[in-house]
Amino acid sequence: MRYSDSPSVEVDIHIEAGPDRVWPLITDINLPARFSTEFQGARWLDDSTGAAQGARFAGRNRHQATGEWETTCTVTACEAGRVFAWAVGDPAFPSASWSFELEPDGRGSRLRQRAQMGPAPSGLTPAIEAMPDKEERIVARRLGEFEANMLATLEGIKALAEGGGSSVSAESR
Repeated sequence: MRYSDSPSVEVDIHIEAGPDRVWPLITDINLPARFSTEFQGARWLDDSTGAAQGARFAGRNRHQATGEWETTCTVTACEAGRVFAWAVGDPAFPSASWSFELEPDGRGSRLRQRAQMGPAPSGLTPAIEAMPDKEERIVARRLGEFEANMLATLEGIKALAEGGGSSVSAESR
């Protein structure tokens, strides 16, 4: 798969807690930092104090191959109890798009997290330009990193929503 295809990855999990209990967890922009080995935290920008359509936040990341960086993200969807999504960079031409989708599932909830690369250039672009013959491997590896951190995040949210695992973190995995 090539970067220009805007590849994506999605993970999901069943949580034995209703959407009303899960929603505050997925809209806490700092919570994933407890579980991710890459995402380090975020802060609301422009006097925003929480999740709302159009709100912006700065996210901090760290990766062993590229060091530390910060991105500006814009909330592109915020439907209480259902969808929280954001774009990295320009919302009309993002370098990545991320979302949590939540729905009732029996007595609990089904939580999905999705990430899509592109269409705008990203931190992968220099590596792809330097090694165009390895583009598919570069993209696949990055999607694998996304997937591992997303799964860890969903498992952490599940533990918190179900009332346990308050000490679960990226460091303890």
